[in-house]
Amino acid sequence: METLLNPSKTPNLFIPKTHLFKPYFLHSNFNPQPHSSFNRRPLSITITCKVKTSQGRKNDGKNISKKIVLTDSAPELSNEEIKAKPKGGGKAWGVIKKFPKRVLAILSNLPLAIGEMFTVAGLMALGTAIDQGESPEYYFQKYPEENPIFGFFTWRWVLTLGFDHMFSSPVFLGTLILLGTSLMACTYTTQIPLVKVARRWSFLQSADSIRKQEFSDTLPQASVSDLGVILMGAGYEVFLKGPSLYAFKGLAGRFAPIGVHLAMLLIMAGGTLSATGSFRGSVTVPQGLNFVMGDVLGPTGFLSTPTEAFNTEVHVNKFYMDYYDSGEVSQFHTDLSLFDMNGKEVMRKTLSVNDPLRYGGITIYQTNWSFSALQILKDGEGPFNLAMAPLTINGDKKLFGTFLLVGDTDSSNVKGISMLARDLQSIVLYDKQGKFAGVRRPNSKLPIEIDGTKIVIVDAIGSSGLDLKTDPGVPAVYAGFGALMLTTCISYLSHAQIWALQDGTTVIVGGKTNRAKAEFPDEMNRLLDQVPEIVESSISKKPDNIGG
Repeated sequence: METLLNPSKTPNLFIPKTHLFKPYFLHSNFNPQPHSSFNRRPLSITITCKVKTSQGRKNDGKNISKKIVLTDSAPELSNEEIKAKPKGGGKAWGVIKKFPKRVLAILSNLPLAIGEMFTVAGLMALGTAIDQGESPEYYFQKYPEENPIFGFFTWRWVLTLGFDHMFSSPVFLGTLILLGTSLMACTYTTQIPLVKVARRWSFLQSADSIRKQEFSDTLPQASVSDLGVILMGAGYEVFLKGPSLYAFKGLAGRFAPIGVHLAMLLIMAGGTLSATGSFRGSVTVPQGLNFVMGDVLGPTGFLSTPTEAFNTEVHVNKFYMDYYDSGEVSQFHTDLSLFDMNGKEVMRKTLSVNDPLRYGGITIYQTNWSFSALQILKDGEGPFNLAMAPLTINGDKKLFGTFLLVGDTDSSNVKGISMLARDLQSIVLYDKQGKFAGVRRPNSKLPIEIDGTKIVIVDAIGSSGLDLKTDPGVPAVYAGFGALMLTTCISYLSHAQIWALQDGTTVIVGGKTNRAKAEFPDEMNRLLDQVPEIVESSISKKPDNIGG
């Protein structure tokens, strides 16, 4: 079989079709036996051809031979193929390879993510409704089994599921981790591929493909280069490739959903760190006394780790209050000094409500106040400190009282002078019969005589109510919310894409956008109206006049 090719006439080298016919003896002797590996009868056919080309004429006379061997059974597998083939585990291996993709598909399911978000919101609302960090006896009384809420909710639900410390409970943290996993899966399977596709320079070479876009138009007597200049002036990134044009703008809008997901993950990570790695505590300290931070702070989770600042000693130098003209308390202040282990003052500040003190990662808040003691002079003797006790009254107003014994203290019928106060600015006194005796202000040095006893109110000593906490997750939460607001605004930017194709003197234009679909055609029409029209000159119409 011989084929002559003339390269001067044929631009490419074509391999001629070869028809292989089976002779009659193949039909009579070939008897395959698939179940036996010992009856192999190989048949060989040798095909010889001579190819003449411009480059291969030096090899004239040399035959190119190929041998085809036919057997009546399949050839044996090589050792490498046997090792590469899994033994009896083909289906299992396929399932294992597909398992991560199936898991990602399930986790990135939008209804599942929405359900997880509603579950987290519901648990947070439940944690707000249920008092946190109380003793078991409190929940026994608040949610008794004899009178369950909604017919089933008792203290067993609270203590078993950890709802008494909701934000560090396994139920809440597990749901939060599941939501974070769904966000990461959605980012990996959906958002990142969308960004990759959006960043590609996709030129459309077909006019029909351009006309199928959301917006399309035709510009007669126009140039695709002029269109590119107009689009660049409108803020588009323009790319030209021969007669094709591709332009886009607003690619940041494609990145924004990824930023939103990352911001949410940062918020959840910060919240989880706050719930599992913080310290909290509260203390009420009378004026003039000290406390150590580490004695007040208690861990909230398994990641809570104390720092060197826990050894700091806090001294209450002074506690005082400001009042409205009506006499109501408007603000209270505490002058604090902080001392290290060597007794050296490392910091001093007067804190108040909404103006905390921060030191070594620990924040001290002014949250409450109390009446510690009343300092008096009795018949010129003293001073004596009388402890003030809080009294229960209706409403949220405070009332404190103390009692000064008068007469025989060993008698079974003890009597004395009662002193009541709502704040630190005035003291109301009553005699042994409970009758009103008068009002005195601390530090006024004005004596009052009741039942033969002369009393001077020297000072009213208050107590400062302080809350202490460490929260390592606060920076992450603040940064996450800031990023969330920024990326949410960026996500409203439209990602617009425009394609154009030069067809002679006509330009076919098409485009689409993911947002602002109603405004996009108006913007396109405004831009296309700016494209200059190409007018044929008289010189091009009369070429014979050139060169005169």
